Amino acid sequence: MIVKGSNRSLFLSLIFGLFQVVAAFRPTNETDYQALLAFKNHVTSDPSDVLSSWNNSVHFCAWSGVRCGKMHQRVTALELLSLGFVGTLSPHIGNLTFLRVLHLDGNGLKGIIPQEIGRLLRLETLSLVNNSFTGELPWNLTGCKELTILSLGGNNLVGRIPDELGSLLKLVQLELPDNHFTGKIPSSLGNLSALSLLFICGNYLEGSIPMELGQVSNLERLQLSSNSLSGNIPTSLYNISSILMFSVGGNNLSGSVPSDVFITLTRLQGLYLTGNRFSGPIPTSLTNASRLVEISISNNSFMGPIPSDLGGLVNLQYLDFEVNPLGTEEGDDFRFLVSLFSCNELQEVWLSQTRLKGRLPDSIGNFSINLTTLALGKNLISGKMPSWIGDLVRLERLSLDNNMFVGTIPDSFGKLSNLQSFSINNNNISGMIPSSIGNMTSLSYIYLRDNMLEGVIPISIGKCTHLTAVDLSQNQLIGPVPEQLFGVSSLSIVLAGNYLTDPIPSRVGRLVNLQTLDVSDNNMSGEIPPALGSCVVLETLSLDGNRFNGTIPSALKNLRGLRLLDVSQNNLSGQIPEFLASLPFIENLNLSFNKFEGEVPHGKIFGNLSAASVAGNRKLCGGPPTLQLPTCEGANQEKDRKRWLSRRRSLAIGVSVSIFILLTGVIITMILCRSKRSKRRTDVASLTVDHHPKLSYAELLQATDGFSPTNMIGEGSFGVVYKGVLPRNEQVVAVKVLKLGERGASKSFMAECEALKNIRHRNLVKNITSCSTIDFQGEDFKALVFDFMLNGSLEKWLHPISDDSTALGLLQRLNIAIDVATALDYLHHCCHNPIVHCDLKPSNVLLDSDFSAHVSDFGLAKFLMAKASGTQSSSIGVRGTIGYVAPEYGIGGEVSTWGDVHSFGILLLELFTGKRPTDPIFGGSFGLREFVERSIPQGLSLVIDPILLCSVETYNNLHECLVSILGVGLTCSAARPNERMGIQEAAVKLQRIRENLRVVRTRNRVPHTRYI
Repeated sequence: MIVKGSNRSLFLSLIFGLFQVVAAFRPTNETDYQALLAFKNHVTSDPSDVLSSWNNSVHFCAWSGVRCGKMHQRVTALELLSLGFVGTLSPHIGNLTFLRVLHLDGNGLKGIIPQEIGRLLRLETLSLVNNSFTGELPWNLTGCKELTILSLGGNNLVGRIPDELGSLLKLVQLELPDNHFTGKIPSSLGNLSALSLLFICGNYLEGSIPMELGQVSNLERLQLSSNSLSGNIPTSLYNISSILMFSVGGNNLSGSVPSDVFITLTRLQGLYLTGNRFSGPIPTSLTNASRLVEISISNNSFMGPIPSDLGGLVNLQYLDFEVNPLGTEEGDDFRFLVSLFSCNELQEVWLSQTRLKGRLPDSIGNFSINLTTLALGKNLISGKMPSWIGDLVRLERLSLDNNMFVGTIPDSFGKLSNLQSFSINNNNISGMIPSSIGNMTSLSYIYLRDNMLEGVIPISIGKCTHLTAVDLSQNQLIGPVPEQLFGVSSLSIVLAGNYLTDPIPSRVGRLVNLQTLDVSDNNMSGEIPPALGSCVVLETLSLDGNRFNGTIPSALKNLRGLRLLDVSQNNLSGQIPEFLASLPFIENLNLSFNKFEGEVPHGKIFGNLSAASVAGNRKLCGGPPTLQLPTCEGANQEKDRKRWLSRRRSLAIGVSVSIFILLTGVIITMILCRSKRSKRRTDVASLTVDHHPKLSYAELLQATDGFSPTNMIGEGSFGVVYKGVLPRNEQVVAVKVLKLGERGASKSFMAECEALKNIRHRNLVKNITSCSTIDFQGEDFKALVFDFMLNGSLEKWLHPISDDSTALGLLQRLNIAIDVATALDYLHHCCHNPIVHCDLKPSNVLLDSDFSAHVSDFGLAKFLMAKASGTQSSSIGVRGTIGYVAPEYGIGGEVSTWGDVHSFGILLLELFTGKRPTDPIFGGSFGLREFVERSIPQGLSLVIDPILLCSVETYNNLHECLVSILGVGLTCSAARPNERMGIQEAAVKLQRIRENLRVVRTRNRVPHTRYI
C-alpha cells in the first residue's frame, strides 16, 4: 500500500498513537525497583554494609546480590548469603514477579515467611537456610509450580509439614531440617517423582514412615534422623535403587532389615541406623552395596553373625557395630575381619560391647594403613596380644579392655607413635611393659589395670610427655617407681596393688597439676617426700599398705584441696599433725595401724568415725570423745603409778636413793607439763594464723570505704562486687555483696557457699571467707570475700570500652582457654560430686597479675548426685546467660556437664573472634557458632579477631592453628550433647596447639635448633 500526501501524515500519527497506548500498558521495572527498596528497608542491621550500594548512582540490576534478565531488565535472582542481615523479609518480595532464585542463607532474618512469596509463579529456588524465621510454612507456596529447590533448614518453623507440598511436582530438593515441625510425615510427598533429596531430620515428627515415599523413584538422599518416628521401615523404601544416603538414626524404629535389601540398594554410600530398636540379623546382602563409605548400626539389638564377606566394600571408611549382641555360641566371630583387608580406605572400626568371641586373625596387620581407631573392648576375645597391631602405624585409639587376652605386650606396639589412647584393662596379660612404650610419644591415656604384668616400670615412659592418666594398678610390677614418670604432665597416676619398692621420688613435686597419686598396697619405703606439698591441686593421696616411716611432713599442709589421705598400715610415727584437722575439703582420713603417739587433734574430721580412722596406734590419747581413747592426763597418771611401784621395790637400796628418784620424777613431770602447755599455746597460735577469721559487717564496710561506688568493680544479677582492703592485714580483696532483694539471691548465696566449700583448684577463684549477718539498719547482709584479681574479668579485655586499650595476644588467649578448660575438667571429673557451673561466660572468668584465668561466680552451680551420672534433674528452672546457655536447657533438658562444655565452646569462639554471641548481627538460628562454621577454613580472615592476624610473621602456621582452635570451639558448642567433645579432650587439644605454636617460634628464632 502506498500512502501519499496528507494521508501519509495521518497514517504516521495513528501509528505513533498506537505505540503510546501499548507502552502505557507494558510492565515496567519500576515495580522491581520499589520492591528492592522495601527489602532494604526491612533489614535493620547490615554489618557488612552490602546494601549501601543499593542507591541511585547505578541501575538496580548492578546492585550487590541482584541479577536481572537481559531483555526486560527485570530481577530474576536475589542472592545475599551469610551477610549477617538482621530484620524481616518484606512482603513486597512478592512483587518481583520475574524472580527465579531467592537465596538468603546464613542471615539473621526473623518473623514469618510472607505469604506473598506464593505469587512468585516463576520461582525455582527458595533457600532461607539458617535464619530465624518462625511460624508455619505459607499455605500458598503451592502457587510456585516451578519450584525445584525448597530449603528452609535451621529456622524455628513450627506446625505440620503441609500435605500441599505434594503438589510441587517439579521439586528436586526438599530440606526442612532442624526446625520444630510436629505431626506426621505427609504421605503426599510420595507424589514428588522428581525429588532426589529429602532432609527433614532434627524435628519432632512422629508416627510411621509413609510407605508412599517408596514411589519417589529418583530419591538419592533420605535423612529422617533425630525425630520420634516409630514402627518398621516400609519395604517400599528398599526398592529405591537410586538411594545414596539412608539415615534414620535416633528414632524409635523397630523390626528387622530384610536379608535381600542391599541387592536393590547397590548405589548406597551411607547407612545410618544408630540408636533405634532394630533386631534380627545383619543382612548378608550388605556386601552388594559396594559403594558404601560409612555404616553405623550401633546401639540396636542386631544379632550375629556379622557377614563374613565385607571385602567387597572397597570404599568403606567408617564401620560402627557397637552395642549389639553380635556374638555366636560357636565363637570364631572375627572371621569377617579378614575380608576387610581389601578395604584400603578404612579409618575407624568400632566393635566394643558386641559379645564377639574367639581369636583375632593374625593377618589383621594387613588392615588399611589409614586405620585410626580400633575399638574391641568388652568382648570375649582370647589368645595372645596380636603383634600385627604395631603395623597399623596411624592408629590413634586402641581399646582391647575387658577381654581374655594372654601373653605379653608385643614390642612392636612401640611403632604406634600416633597412638593417643591405649586400654587393655582387665585381661590376663603377663610379661614386662616393653621399653618401646617410650616411642608412643602422643599417648594421653594408658590403662593397663588388672593384668599380670611384671618387671619394672620402664624409664622410657617419661618420653610420653603428653600423658594425663596412667593406670598400672593390680599387676605384679616390682622395683622403684622411675622418677621419669613424674616428668610428664599427668593428672592421675595409679600404681596400686603391685610390688613396687623404694621411696617416692622427690621429683613428684614437679607435677603441679597432679590430682591423684595412688601407690597403695606395694612394698615402698622411706619417708613421705615433703615435695608432695608442691602438688597443690592434689585431691587423692593413697599411700596405705606400704612400709613408709618417719613423720607426716608439715609441707602437706599446702594440699588445701586434699579430699582423701590414706597412710594406713605403714610405720609412720610421731604426733598426728594439727593441720590435718583444718584441711578444708578433707572427707576421708585413714591413719590406722601406724606408730603415731600423743594427743589426737580435735578437728571435725576426727569426730566422724566414718570419715577418719586412727585404730591400731596404741600410744594415742585424747581427741574427740567418739574415738574413745584414754585421756592424755590419765595416761600420764598411769605412768606415774608404775614409777611409784618401781620405787617401792627399790626401797631396799636406800631411802635416800628413793627420795632422790622421787624428787627427780616430780621435777621431770613439771618440766614436761610446762613444755606441753607451751606447745599447746604454740599450736593454738599457729591455727589462728592459718585460719581466716569471720569478718563482720563493720570490717567490710571499712574495707570498701562504705561500699563506695568508686570501689565498685562489677555487678551481676544477684550481687555487686567491690574492691576492698581488709583492715586487719591490709590484704586486697574482692567483696561480693548479695542483692538480697532480688528473688533467688539467697539461694544463689547458699549455692555458691556450698560449691566453694568443696572445691580447690589453681584456676578457680579462691574464697577467703563469707559474712552472713545484719547491717547497721537491722537488715540481712550476706557477702563473700575473694582474692582480688588485678586484671579484672576477661569480658573487659575482649570488649574494652576505649579503643586505646591493650589487647590480649594469641598465646595469652590460648593460655586462658586452657586454664578455663582445666578448671571445668576439675569440676566435672575430680570432685567427689561433680559440679556443673551453669553460667560460664567471659565476665565470670577473672585474670590475675600473670593473666592466669580463674573461673568465678558459682551462684548457679549444681551438684550432680553421683559421679557416674552425667546429669541431674532439677525442679528449679535452669538459668544461665543468653548466648552461652546450652540449647537443651531451653527445652527443659537436665543439668549436665555437657551444658558447661557448650558454654566453653561459645566462650572459646568469642575469645578468638572478638564477637559476643549476642552481637546484633546474630539472631535466631544464626549465631556465633554458625558464623564461624560457615567461614572456616577458607574465610578465616572474615571471622578471626583482626588483632591476631598481625602475628603472622611470628607464627608460620598461624592459619592452621587458628582453624584448629576454632574447630575445638565448634565441636564443644555442637547443638546436641552427644556430638560435643569432652572437656578433658578439649584441654589436651588446646595444649598441643600451644606446643605447636612454640615449636614454630623457637625454630624461627634459632634456626636449625630442635625444640622439644
